[in-house]
Parts: sequence; C-alpha cells; structure tokens
Amino acid sequence: MNDENTLTPPVLEIRNLSLSMGGKKILRDVSFQVPEGGYLCVVGPNGAGKTSLVKCLMRIYARWNGTVKIRGRQVSGMTQRELAREIGYVSQADDRFFPFTTAQFLLMSRYPNLSPLSRAGARDHQAVRDAMVLTGIEGFADRDMRTLSGGERQKVFIAAALAQGARILLLDEPTTFLDPFHEGQVLAIIDRLRRLSGTTVISVTHDINHALIHAEQVLALVEGEMVFDGSPPDLLAPSNLKRIFGREFTLVPHPVSGKPVVVPEVPAR
Repeated sequence: MNDENTLTPPVLEIRNLSLSMGGKKILRDVSFQVPEGGYLCVVGPNGAGKTSLVKCLMRIYARWNGTVKIRGRQVSGMTQRELAREIGYVSQADDRFFPFTTAQFLLMSRYPNLSPLSRAGARDHQAVRDAMVLTGIEGFADRDMRTLSGGERQKVFIAAALAQGARILLLDEPTTFLDPFHEGQVLAIIDRLRRLSGTTVISVTHDINHALIHAEQVLALVEGEMVFDGSPPDLLAPSNLKRIFGREFTLVPHPVSGKPVVVPEVPAR
C-alpha cells in the first residue's frame, strides 16, 4: 500500500478483489487505493490480469469477490448510469468506425445524464464543447469519425469519457498501435486533464517507462497477484523489476527530464 495515498481520502478503494473464470484464478486478493486526482499505472507481463482488473472495475466482469468503492460508495450498489457518471473507459486504439460526426458521437456519450425520453439540452452541448477544448479536438467537431486516423479517434474517445461527466479515467493500453507522434499527443492530453480538471487516471500499460515518467503510483500484477504498490522510483529496485518481468534492465537518465528510465539488458554476443 502506498503510504502517501493515506493522506488524501481515496476516490477509488479496492479490497481483496478476486476473480475466477473457468475454474482458473485470474485475480487474487488485489487491494489498493487511488487518491482524488492521482495517476496510477498498472503494469505486468502478458496474462498478469491487468485488463481483467479493468473489466471488474467497469463491471464488465461482475462475478468477482471483494470490495470496490468509489468515493466511499460500493460499486455493487450503483446502477450502470451512476457508474458511468463516475468512470470513463478508454480501450486500446483500434479500427472501430462510427457513422457519426465527432460532435454527434460526443453528444451520445452524455447518456448517463439523460433520461430515456429526454433530449440533449444546453448543459449537454456545453459539456461536449468543454471536452473538445480540453482534448484539443475542436477542429474535429464536424468530421465524420470514419475519416479520422487511429490517433485522432483515440483523442475523441478520451473526450467522450470526459463529456459523459466522468472524473475517473480508466485507460486500457491507450497508446497501443499509435505512432510516436499520436502517442505523445495522447499522453500530453492525459497530463493536461489532470492539471486543469483534477481528473483521476488509472492506466494499464506494458510500457514501464510510461509508468516511470507519468505516474505517481504504480501497481504491478504477476499471475493475478499484486506484487508491488508504490512510487515509480521504488519500482526500479532490481529485485522488483526481476520479480515482475523476469529479466534484468539497465537504468539510464531521461535526456530531458533526468528521471531514470529502463532499457533491457542486451545479451552478450
């Protein structure tokens, strides 16, 4: 448990979260908490349970054991609309296409705030405009989403999560398949959201350096078990990296920030 997080009431609190599927243990007694406005990266090798953890938080997987609370309230007692007003989910960049303009798509994301028979009002349109400004996609408003690149669509999906009113962003490998330019833009947007609106970010990533450079807290899973929960510098202990990833790494200073980053050891020839 990250002791620094105990100083701020957690916006998200998980206790003894366990998940079994098909007779196999996927997650084993995972416990952690994230403060309001925090930035948590979940790391670990393939098959560690990272995406399964995200799906439990979103209630895509519902048959888990343990406790999940948002702002002190049990997720199990929330409706799906109530949950959507708290958490916005952004998956990996992919080739999904939607026959709508960006503005139309963002307006549809306001569904948690509308009754089944009500129409979008001034507040909803303002929420869409605010989300576009925060993510820098005002120029996409009238673009058909089928004409956007993968990186541009990923920015729209982040804007949609904001437009729905969520103050917690749950990101599952948000920069996978993106080129370096759009990867940098997406990460810059996430940092800007935290700085300007106090958004809480939970990001699943395979990129250790993403966690080291951007996160304030890192959670590591191995075969469904939590093996590390702490600050990025503490993650860099050789014993931690070897236990999580099963290999040695070399630490080097980042040429701009000076923060330590990792590169894999190169086998001797």
